[in-house]
Amino acid sequence: MTWVTWGEYQALVQLSAGMNMAILSFVDISLPAIKERRRVFEKAQQELERHKKSTRHDSSDSDAQDTHKRSISAMDQKMYLLWKEAATFSSEEDSLLKSTGVMGVTGSVVSLGLLWYSAQHYNDPISLLGKILIGLSFGSLLGAFIINFMTASQAGMLTRKCNDIRSEMHDLL
Repeated sequence: MTWVTWGEYQALVQLSAGMNMAILSFVDISLPAIKERRRVFEKAQQELERHKKSTRHDSSDSDAQDTHKRSISAMDQKMYLLWKEAATFSSEEDSLLKSTGVMGVTGSVVSLGLLWYSAQHYNDPISLLGKILIGLSFGSLLGAFIINFMTASQAGMLTRKCNDIRSEMHDLL
Protein backbone atom coordinates (compact mmCIF):
# COMPACT_ATOMS: atom_id res chain seq x y z
CA MET A 1 0.00 0.00 0.00
CA THR A 2 1.45 3.36 -1.01
CA TRP A 3 0.84 6.36 1.15
CA VAL A 4 0.66 9.83 -0.27
CA THR A 5 2.69 12.21 1.86
CA TRP A 6 2.05 15.81 2.78
CA GLY A 7 5.17 16.71 0.84
CA GLU A 8 3.64 15.34 -2.34
CA TYR A 9 0.56 17.48 -1.76
CA GLN A 10 2.46 20.57 -0.67
CA ALA A 11 2.42 22.12 -4.14
CA LEU A 12 -1.38 21.83 -4.19
CA VAL A 13 -1.58 23.33 -0.72
CA GLN A 14 0.67 26.22 -1.81
CA LEU A 15 -1.50 26.82 -4.86
CA SER A 16 -4.62 26.74 -2.71
CA ALA A 17 -3.13 29.20 -0.21
CA GLY A 18 -2.07 31.63 -2.92
CA MET A 19 -5.39 31.47 -4.74
CA ASN A 20 -7.37 31.89 -1.53
CA MET A 21 -5.36 35.00 -0.73
CA ALA A 22 -6.39 36.36 -4.13
CA ILE A 23 -10.06 35.47 -3.59
CA LEU A 24 -10.77 38.85 -2.07
CA SER A 25 -10.00 40.44 -5.43
CA PHE A 26 -12.95 38.50 -6.91
CA VAL A 27 -15.14 41.32 -5.68
CA ASP A 28 -13.62 43.25 -8.59
CA ILE A 29 -15.59 40.97 -10.90
CA SER A 30 -18.97 42.21 -9.70
CA LEU A 31 -18.31 45.72 -8.37
CA PRO A 32 -18.08 47.45 -11.79
CA ALA A 33 -21.36 45.85 -12.87
CA ILE A 34 -23.02 46.85 -9.58
CA LYS A 35 -21.79 50.44 -9.86
CA GLU A 36 -22.93 50.64 -13.50
CA ARG A 37 -26.39 49.30 -12.60
CA ARG A 38 -26.79 51.92 -9.89
CA ARG A 39 -25.50 54.73 -12.13
CA VAL A 40 -27.79 53.82 -15.05
CA PHE A 41 -30.82 53.53 -12.78
CA GLU A 42 -30.11 56.91 -11.21
CA LYS A 43 -29.68 58.49 -14.64
CA ALA A 44 -32.98 56.97 -15.84
CA GLN A 45 -34.75 58.35 -12.77
CA GLN A 46 -33.33 61.82 -13.44
CA GLU A 47 -34.41 61.67 -17.09
CA LEU A 48 -37.92 60.61 -16.12
CA GLU A 49 -38.14 63.48 -13.61
CA ARG A 50 -37.10 65.93 -16.34
CA HIS A 51 -39.83 64.56 -18.61
CA LYS A 52 -42.40 64.89 -15.82
CA LYS A 53 -41.51 68.55 -15.37
CA SER A 54 -41.32 69.39 -19.06
CA THR A 55 -44.28 70.76 -20.97
CA ARG A 56 -43.39 70.03 -24.58
CA HIS A 57 -46.94 70.13 -25.80
CA ASP A 58 -48.99 73.21 -26.40
CA SER A 59 -51.19 73.88 -23.37
CA SER A 60 -54.20 74.31 -25.67
CA ASP A 61 -53.85 70.74 -27.03
CA SER A 62 -55.33 68.71 -24.19
CA ASP A 63 -55.16 65.42 -26.15
CA ALA A 64 -51.40 65.78 -26.58
CA GLN A 65 -51.04 66.65 -22.90
CA ASP A 66 -53.09 63.61 -21.85
CA THR A 67 -51.08 61.34 -24.14
CA HIS A 68 -47.86 62.78 -22.71
CA LYS A 69 -49.09 62.25 -19.13
CA ARG A 70 -50.12 58.65 -19.89
CA SER A 71 -46.73 57.97 -21.48
CA ILE A 72 -44.94 59.39 -18.46
CA SER A 73 -47.17 57.35 -16.15
CA ALA A 74 -46.37 54.16 -18.11
CA MET A 75 -42.62 54.87 -17.94
CA ASP A 76 -42.94 55.69 -14.24
CA GLN A 77 -44.66 52.34 -13.66
CA LYS A 78 -41.94 50.47 -15.55
CA MET A 79 -39.23 52.26 -13.57
CA TYR A 80 -41.04 51.47 -10.32
CA LEU A 81 -41.27 47.76 -11.16
CA LEU A 82 -37.59 47.73 -12.11
CA TRP A 83 -36.77 49.60 -8.91
CA LYS A 84 -38.62 46.92 -6.87
CA GLU A 85 -36.68 44.18 -8.65
CA ALA A 86 -33.40 46.02 -8.18
CA ALA A 87 -34.12 46.75 -4.51
CA THR A 88 -34.60 43.05 -3.82
CA PHE A 89 -31.39 42.26 -5.66
CA SER A 90 -29.51 45.10 -3.94
CA SER A 91 -29.95 43.58 -0.49
CA GLU A 92 -28.94 40.18 -1.89
CA GLU A 93 -25.87 41.61 -3.59
CA ASP A 94 -24.59 43.12 -0.33
CA SER A 95 -25.03 39.74 1.34
CA LEU A 96 -23.29 37.97 -1.55
CA LEU A 97 -20.31 40.32 -1.39
CA LYS A 98 -20.00 39.68 2.35
CA SER A 99 -20.16 35.93 1.66
CA THR A 100 -17.24 36.29 -0.70
CA GLY A 101 -15.23 37.94 2.06
CA VAL A 102 -16.12 35.19 4.54
CA MET A 103 -15.16 32.52 2.02
CA GLY A 104 -11.91 34.31 1.27
CA VAL A 105 -10.89 34.62 4.91
CA THR A 106 -11.99 31.07 5.76
CA GLY A 107 -10.26 29.60 2.73
CA SER A 108 -7.10 31.59 3.45
CA VAL A 109 -6.97 30.49 7.09
CA VAL A 110 -7.55 26.84 6.16
CA SER A 111 -4.99 27.01 3.34
CA LEU A 112 -2.34 28.69 5.47
CA GLY A 113 -2.97 26.18 8.26
CA LEU A 114 -2.61 23.34 5.78
CA LEU A 115 0.53 24.91 4.35
CA TRP A 116 2.08 25.14 7.82
CA TYR A 117 0.98 21.58 8.66
CA SER A 118 2.33 20.18 5.39
CA ALA A 119 5.70 21.81 6.06
CA GLN A 120 5.81 20.31 9.58
CA HIS A 121 4.74 16.82 8.42
CA TYR A 122 6.37 16.76 5.00
CA ASN A 123 7.11 13.01 4.94
CA ASP A 124 4.05 11.86 6.89
CA PRO A 125 1.15 10.19 5.12
CA ILE A 126 -1.76 12.52 4.36
CA SER A 127 -5.05 11.56 5.94
CA LEU A 128 -8.47 11.61 4.36
CA LEU A 129 -9.29 14.65 6.49
CA GLY A 130 -6.24 16.44 5.04
CA LYS A 131 -7.42 15.70 1.51
CA ILE A 132 -10.92 16.91 2.38
CA LEU A 133 -9.54 20.16 3.85
CA ILE A 134 -7.47 20.77 0.72
CA GLY A 135 -10.60 20.18 -1.37
CA LEU A 136 -12.58 22.61 0.82
CA SER A 137 -9.93 25.29 0.43
CA PHE A 138 -10.27 25.01 -3.35
CA GLY A 139 -14.07 24.81 -2.99
CA SER A 140 -14.18 28.17 -1.23
CA LEU A 141 -12.32 29.66 -4.17
CA LEU A 142 -14.78 28.21 -6.66
CA GLY A 143 -17.74 29.31 -4.52
CA ALA A 144 -16.52 32.91 -4.35
CA PHE A 145 -15.96 33.02 -8.10
CA ILE A 146 -19.44 31.64 -8.85
CA ILE A 147 -21.11 34.06 -6.42
CA ASN A 148 -19.39 37.07 -7.96
CA PHE A 149 -20.01 35.91 -11.50
CA MET A 150 -23.73 35.44 -10.76
CA THR A 151 -23.89 38.83 -9.03
CA ALA A 152 -22.25 40.54 -12.02
CA SER A 153 -24.61 38.74 -14.43
CA GLN A 154 -27.71 39.79 -12.47
CA ALA A 155 -26.49 43.39 -12.23
CA GLY A 156 -25.83 43.38 -15.98
CA MET A 157 -29.32 42.07 -16.69
CA LEU A 158 -30.89 44.82 -14.56
CA THR A 159 -28.71 47.42 -16.31
CA ARG A 160 -29.90 46.18 -19.72
CA LYS A 161 -33.55 46.37 -18.59
CA CYS A 162 -33.03 49.91 -17.36
CA ASN A 163 -31.30 50.91 -20.59
CA ASP A 164 -34.23 49.44 -22.54
CA ILE A 165 -36.63 51.57 -20.51
CA ARG A 166 -34.45 54.64 -21.08
CA SER A 167 -34.40 53.95 -24.83
CA GLU A 168 -38.17 53.53 -24.86
CA MET A 169 -38.46 56.75 -22.85
CA HIS A 170 -36.35 58.63 -25.42
CA ASP A 171 -38.50 57.29 -28.27
CA LEU A 172 -41.84 57.87 -26.56
CA LEU A 173 -41.28 61.10 -24.71
